[in-house]
Amino acid sequence: MKKPGNILIVDDNRGVLTAVQLLLKPHFEKIITLTSPVTLTSVLREETPSVVLLDMNFTSGINTGNEGLFWLQEIKRLRPSLPVVLFTAYGDIDLAVRGIKEGATDFIVKPWDNQKLVETLLNAAQAIHNKNNGKNASPVTPAMYWGESPIMQQLRSLVEKVAITDANILITGENGTGKEMLAREIHALSSRRTKEMIAVDMGAITESLFESELFGHTKGSFTDAYADRPGKFETADHSTLFLDEIGNLPYHLQAKLLTVLQRRSIVRVGSNLPIAVDIRLICATNRNLNEMVQRNEFREDLLYRINTIHLEIPPLRERPEDILPLAERFITRFCKQYDKALLRLSDAACTKLKTHPWYGNIRELEHAIEKAVIICDGNELPAELFQLPKRPETSRTGSDAGTEAATLEEMERKMIQKALDTCNGNLSAVAAQLGITRQTLYNKMKKFGL
Repeated sequence: MKKPGNILIVDDNRGVLTAVQLLLKPHFEKIITLTSPVTLTSVLREETPSVVLLDMNFTSGINTGNEGLFWLQEIKRLRPSLPVVLFTAYGDIDLAVRGIKEGATDFIVKPWDNQKLVETLLNAAQAIHNKNNGKNASPVTPAMYWGESPIMQQLRSLVEKVAITDANILITGENGTGKEMLAREIHALSSRRTKEMIAVDMGAITESLFESELFGHTKGSFTDAYADRPGKFETADHSTLFLDEIGNLPYHLQAKLLTVLQRRSIVRVGSNLPIAVDIRLICATNRNLNEMVQRNEFREDLLYRINTIHLEIPPLRERPEDILPLAERFITRFCKQYDKALLRLSDAACTKLKTHPWYGNIRELEHAIEKAVIICDGNELPAELFQLPKRPETSRTGSDAGTEAATLEEMERKMIQKALDTCNGNLSAVAAQLGITRQTLYNKMKKFGL
């Protein structure tokens, strides 16, 4: 029988930890132990346990169980669906009932019965496993990796301050830096975490369906509208709405978005009835919205509305100390995914990864590691497996500008950039000028970082 996953055990008694660890070793893939709950929240951001066994008392001489209930609340704040089994030497039924009312899955009394302890933990872990593999299960999102660089620790501190509020947030950063992952981390730390975050790729929505997708429509409001349908705003009611690539929203549609944000209500297509919505808004873009405002490509009033808090994710090349830890995380993930023994990086590979500029950021690193893991035949990843392309030059100066040979990608990028400038960022006009669909244009813009 396949082991159900990982378990996190939090208990200040090292003897108890050792005994329980030995007991559970045959039943769980990985056992993580903590002697203090102080680092519990940071561990939960790095690890993905299937169940937590949580002691109720950590301060000597205090046996009220309040500490355990406090940390139970913290676990549920970060991971609402994570099963928690409480562990205490005091079998007070009132405390057990209170813990279960506050979200605990079950309760174990010390000294414990080995068989009961194992069965209780396995049942809790299996329940969440079955739920995640059910038809309605949400995909598991990898936890945000903050790294050790000072710039990321500053960002983390700011995120933890603003996440608990309902302030609108604008996340900026280059392609591949993890803007959507940061948005999901903010949502997970917010008071709205019990509902799923709704993400919308603004660049992928056609102009003709903009209002229907975001605000919904009524039956018969247009061809193929066979039933009433709520839009993304309604679906995100009492949750977080994440609008990715907000900089790609055409200028004439920005006013409609602004109106909804100001009124905090939507009107479905084909209806005159306003519907109040309560959302927390997070937007993201890789474009400079302030420059777009100066070029009359983005509404200044909309920028003020979405930009209460601005979070900038630094590119990977500005935090080189995070490159190898990220690489190790990806290696672990892909070795497990492709059923390979855990591989390690050679010294030469480490040097190569650390010195590469990673213009594609974390996404480029992730793809490079995945490819290397797939084609590796040994137990080590040599430098030769990482064929890392140099970033093509995007501009030329001097007398060589017209004579040096350009790659097809360089030429394609320049053509798209020129069309964007000529059409003032109107993606429909740019697509028509280039003779491609709007979706193809959008894909190429993401590829070239435009």
